[in-house]
Amino acid sequence: MKYGEKEIKEFEPKKDLEIWPNKHKKNYKISITLPEFTCLCPRSGYPDFATIYLEYIPDEWVVELKAIKLYINSFRDRYISHEDSANEIFDTLFDKIKPKWMKITADFNPRGNVHTVIEIDSDKIEKIK
Repeated sequence: MKYGEKEIKEFEPKKDLEIWPNKHKKNYKISITLPEFTCLCPRSGYPDFATIYLEYIPDEWVVELKAIKLYINSFRDRYISHEDSANEIFDTLFDKIKPKWMKITADFNPRGNVHTVIEIDSDKIEKIK
């Protein structure tokens, strides 16, 4: 196993998703594009490919870029649906960095004449009490 494969296989978001203190108190938006997302269809096993767009306004924390790359790559051998992968990415990052605002857009490549885009925006989520 090559070192990159080992890093991806052993990546655990709870301990390995590194975050750094945000040194800036003003509101500013961070936009990250992750164009090589891949996972496996839980029904067929066929690969699914997507571009993940992450946007957020940090509060106390920002996510380290190598850590987000490893986290996204950790999905490549997982059987997970489009909806579940987008929601898991959103929930994991939101819980870890606790931004003022965050939006994830998962734009999956068409497969079988179906194109899926999943968007999760923290301002549009109804809080369940």
